[in-house]
Formats: sequence, structure tokens, C-alpha cells
Amino acid sequence: MDALWTAANIASATAGNATGDWVASGVSIDSRSVATGDLFVALKGPSFDGHSFVSAALSTGAAGALIDRRPPDLANDAPVVEVGDTLQGLECLGIAARARTQAKIVAVTGSVGKTGTKEALRAALSPLGKTTASASSFNNHWGVPLSLARMPKESDFGVFEIGMNHPGEITPLSQMVRPDVSIITTVAPAHIEFFGSIEAIADAKAEIFKGMTGGVAVLNRDNEMFDRLAAAATIQGIDRIYSFGASNDADARMISYAPDRQGSNVEARVGGKRIGYRLNLPGRHHVMNSLAVFAAIDALDEDLAEAARGISNLKPLTGRGARHDIRIGDGRFSVIDESYNANPASMAASIEALGQFPASRRIAVLGEMRELGANSAQYHLDLAKPLIDSNIDLVFACGDLNEALVASLPTSMQGGHAESSDRLLPLMMPVVASGDAVMVKGSLASGMRTVVDGLIAMGETARKAANG
Repeated sequence: MDALWTAANIASATAGNATGDWVASGVSIDSRSVATGDLFVALKGPSFDGHSFVSAALSTGAAGALIDRRPPDLANDAPVVEVGDTLQGLECLGIAARARTQAKIVAVTGSVGKTGTKEALRAALSPLGKTTASASSFNNHWGVPLSLARMPKESDFGVFEIGMNHPGEITPLSQMVRPDVSIITTVAPAHIEFFGSIEAIADAKAEIFKGMTGGVAVLNRDNEMFDRLAAAATIQGIDRIYSFGASNDADARMISYAPDRQGSNVEARVGGKRIGYRLNLPGRHHVMNSLAVFAAIDALDEDLAEAARGISNLKPLTGRGARHDIRIGDGRFSVIDESYNANPASMAASIEALGQFPASRRIAVLGEMRELGANSAQYHLDLAKPLIDSNIDLVFACGDLNEALVASLPTSMQGGHAESSDRLLPLMMPVVASGDAVMVKGSLASGMRTVVDGLIAMGETARKAANG
């Protein structure tokens, strides 16, 4: 077992008191998935308290626990480090992990594409050295320090996703990460309910520069907020602005891309060097984000050819472009799972990608987009244009805000509308046929995963029927 933390290290980093002499090989905040050798951090939330699960975590293999009070069922000699507050203790661990490594650090934020870009960076950097990256979408006040705390001292590269819903949230997270390179994928009206303007969102994203001392900012040259972000980076003392996009002025520029069912073959010019690579993620928006990845690789002065080899191994994530081929009868249809989240920019991008997908019919299944403020109804209605422009054949949608959208479409495109995702599925099931491509997308709270699961189950039902 490789030592990530010792009890003494943890106590030193957190100013805590250790019981016992033990070694942890990982860090976990979830007793249900704690692995043998993990440090279990007993965080407290509005509806749970991890201290209730400390004994269970230890009994299932945790090496020790970080606590701020002793649960009544905990043995006196239990392997723990006791601190004043476990969230602050986790933050201290993250800060200590960052301080002890010589790894090159990249941070990623943006209104769209954070997790996909972070995963693409992980894939691209992995052939170049030992790479640590945030798990899942661990990008908030506990996800960032947890991800840092999991970074081994010997890492060559660290990639960390940083998110926000409100102004001021990115600053302390960037100050923990202290990135050498920061990527802002794009600025779009996500969570605009809490900001009021696109400029305010840009300013909040620019907080990522506040954790940097020099370094490189990687910015989307095609985005209307480019100049504002570049100015913010310069004010913060960033040494270099590196741009990406389709613009001729971009430092990492797309020359061409050829889409197919599985992804795209891309030609690009990065820092004056021409490269070609395979990207197994369908859609132009993923190509754009891959340019940000290569811009970061070049800014780190690493090998672009090796990074291209690494990124070719990237696979779509569940809820973010994962594809399922569903057998029905003698044929198949495809489900493109974009159910994890949605905002106007990501909706338009996913609709465009569906329009390029080879299929007999292209069906968009849309849930509501949340946290869009007073103009929410208009943002939903505005989806009619990309749906029509992308030649989508049928549109099914759920939620009050999508009723007007469906009604505004040409009659031939109106698949159906329902109040909720679970009521949408019965409308679709008799319609979906072999050869179709079905893209499912909506904000997480709209429950579109229910639709994905239902469509996958159609194939299982068909299989059982065929087998008698």
C-alpha cells in the first residue's frame, strides 16, 4: 500500500491530535464507498453527519478517520485525527498536498465543458507522466480540497476542476489549487439567475486567476468575453494569454474536423505546430474544448504528439455524451446520454452534434434548464432555432417551460410534451424505431436520466422477448 498520508502528516497539516500510528493510501468522504486504506473524513451537511458513520467506515477497511467530535460508539484507541472542524481540516490537507508536490498544475473552469475538458486533460497528460485529476465533478468547496488531498506527492501533473454558482466562490478554491495554467472553456448564461449579466459571470470565472502567481491563462478566442477575461488575467499579473478556437487569431486553432458516429478526426495548429488527432467525443463543442487542452499542453512545454496519443483514449462520460446502441427487433437505435446538466450554450451544442449524427431520424428529448432567472422562458423558446437549423426530425420535451417551445416548432417536429420526465417516456416509446438517434438532455433536476434508463430498458425488454 502506497502511503499518501500518515497519521503524523495529517495531524501536522491540520493542527489536529492523532491517535495511533497508521498510514492512509486514499481519502474518502463517503462511508458507502470507502476503500481499504482510506482516510475517512467525517463531514457534516444539512441532512447528514459523517460522524454517524465513522465506526462503520473503520470496520470496512478505512485506515483512519478525520473527526471533530468523538462518536459515542467509537473505541478510545480508534485510529483518528481529531480537529476543530472537519471541512477546515480537509482544506488544510488539500493545501498541504499542493505545497509538498512539484507537479505542474492546471485548473479548469467555465460555463460549459469543465468536466469534459478536465477528463481530456487527464487523458492527454497521462502518457507524459503521473497525472492526478479531480474525480467526477468534484469542483466545489469540498470537492476541490478533497481532490487536492488525493494528489500523491510524486505526481507530475495535477488537473483540477473549479466550479461556482455564485460570485466569490472560485477565489478561495483557486488559492488552494494555485494553478500554473488556468483554462476558462467559455462564458455563457449558466446560473445567470444569481448574476444578472453575462459580464458578471465572466468576472466570477476570472476569479480563477486570483490563485496564480504568473503562469498562463488559456481563453476561448471565439467567446464574446475574451477581451474582458484577458484584461482580468493581465491585471492579476498573468505572464501569458494563450487563446484557442476557430478564429484565425487563436494560438490553438482548429483547421478542420470530420465528424462521424463515434467522434471526430481533427486537424489543428497549436503554437505554430500542425497536429492531427482522434477525438472519441461527437460534436464541434468537444473539438473546441480539445483545443484548450492542447493549448495547455503547449503552455506547459510538453509533447503535443504524445498528448494526441493520450487524448485518443478518451471515452464519453455517463450523462455527458455517453452513447448506447439499443437493439429492438432486427435493428438498433442510438441513445446519446447528455442528461447530467444543461444550459442554453450546452443545449445548442448538443443539438448541433445530434444534427451531425448519422441516423435515419434524429430525435431530441429535452428537459428544462434551471437557474436561468427572469428570462428563463425565452431561453427555452430560443432553442427552436438550433433545433430547426440542425434538421432535428422530432422533439419531445417535458416541464412547463418547454411547452411553448414544442408548440412553436413546425408540426412535423412536434413529438410530444409532458409535465415530467417520467410521463414523457410513454409518449416516446411507441415512436422510437430502428435507425433513430435519440439525444436526451436537461438540467439534473429535470430528471432526464429517467428517460435514458427507460430507453436502455427497451432493449433489455426486447432481448428477453426474443429469448422467450
